[in-house]
Amino acid sequence: MIRFLKRRIVNTFLYSVDGIKAAWKMEEAFRIESILALPLLIFAMFLPVTNIEKALLMGSVLLVLITELLNAGLEKTIDRISTHKHPLSKMVKDMGSAAVLFALLNGMVVWFLIVVIPFFKEWIVRMQ
Repeated sequence: MIRFLKRRIVNTFLYSVDGIKAAWKMEEAFRIESILALPLLIFAMFLPVTNIEKALLMGSVLLVLITELLNAGLEKTIDRISTHKHPLSKMVKDMGSAAVLFALLNGMVVWFLIVVIPFFKEWIVRMQ
């Protein structure tokens, strides 16, 4: 039983790695977002903020990648079903794109509230 569970966990991990590799290879937006995410995640770990704020900063970055992966999967599924133009296919793809946009906006707001505003407040105080 334990051997089965270990094998299942390993397989699940390997499938996930395959998905990330496929997204990296096929999705330019995922590559760009991943390249931008790495320094942000590292920067967030070393910021002088609470652990909860670090979790929010890192979570907001990871949410963009998660949403992009789901959107890419959705688009590939729709393309697999039919290559013909259809209003419902367009609507679903646009909704997936909107989800990515909301994830990006969420990330911007979180980083603005936790990093940018406090930085400028401190900078203004030091300038006086």
